[in-house]
Amino acid sequence: MRIKAAVLTSPNKHFQIEMLDLAEPRAGEVLVKIAACGVCHSDWHVANGDTKHPMPCVAGHEGAGVVTAIGSGVPNLHVGDHVALSWSPDCGECFYCQRGQPNLCETYTEPIWAGVMLDGSPRLSWNGNPVYHYCGLAAFAEYVVVPYQTCVPVRKDVPLKIAALVGCAVATGVGAAFYTAGVRPGDSVVVFGAGGVGLNTIQGAALCGASTIIAIDTNPSKMALAQQFGATHTLLADRNNPKATISAIRELTGGRGAEHAFESVGLTSLQETALDAIRPGGMLTLVGLSAMGTGTNLPGAVITRQEKTIKGSYYGSVSPRRDFPLFIDLFMAGKLKLTELISKEYPLEEINEAYAAMLEGSAARGVITF
Repeated sequence: MRIKAAVLTSPNKHFQIEMLDLAEPRAGEVLVKIAACGVCHSDWHVANGDTKHPMPCVAGHEGAGVVTAIGSGVPNLHVGDHVALSWSPDCGECFYCQRGQPNLCETYTEPIWAGVMLDGSPRLSWNGNPVYHYCGLAAFAEYVVVPYQTCVPVRKDVPLKIAALVGCAVATGVGAAFYTAGVRPGDSVVVFGAGGVGLNTIQGAALCGASTIIAIDTNPSKMALAQQFGATHTLLADRNNPKATISAIRELTGGRGAEHAFESVGLTSLQETALDAIRPGGMLTLVGLSAMGTGTNLPGAVITRQEKTIKGSYYGSVSPRRDFPLFIDLFMAGKLKLTELISKEYPLEEINEAYAAMLEGSAARGVITF
């Protein structure tokens, strides 16, 4: 079938809207009509070359839609099902899945990063040449063919643009507070970066019962939004004077620093600052995705003497099949703010404008809707 999609042909070029050919789903695969796909910084890492990926490719990994066709051997899915797409499919059988870490599943890592389906070939083509699928999803398109393992059925009374956000920003941010860090009632928390992931980390910490939640961003427009999502305090960061930010955090946390700091931007210099924001015995959780090949200079003597813990958080340590429905139920019960997360909806043709708004910091989360 012919579909419209946003194509990246090489790093540091704009998205191009093109008509592509999409093959029918094969065994173990599903055709999904995309309803919405979030505008996430991870796709921009592909666009600017920070994340290495085969090209040309179709990005988009925060999607949701309706199942329209099913290949052979697909269990527990039906035409008409509403699904949120997981960019980290799990097999349920490998070393990590058996140890309760499905977000680290090793079975599908190689084909997903190669931009192909699980049989090693793509389903997209352009003028007879292959086009690759970012995260195995390629959801900046009208339709996608995906492995059935990426499809998580969701209740039909939730808007699909909300279900799309659950597939990345919500899972990554809320999950980091719930599962990776294990924030406890009464804890103090500082979140560096109040974009889509940071705002969800804030509301995740609030749901965990944190008593002090400090949101830090360089954009003044994010301050009121962070408070709306549960921040008890906001600080406008001075990029030229990180020590001033640390002093302000300590003033708000008994002079010691916070129990938990979350870095949700992916800047190595900010990771170093965030380590100073936690108290002795505290935990720094790295949520933001840094550019491939970058390094962070963290002082080993401080980490040892002050018993500071540093944890990586990949996909919020979630189990998508368990947690996507849970997060949607929390939204429907009024306990997660997801409608407020959407700053603006864009047609696919305005994807470059959507990313420009994200990069200038004026958006919480843009969403491409079909």
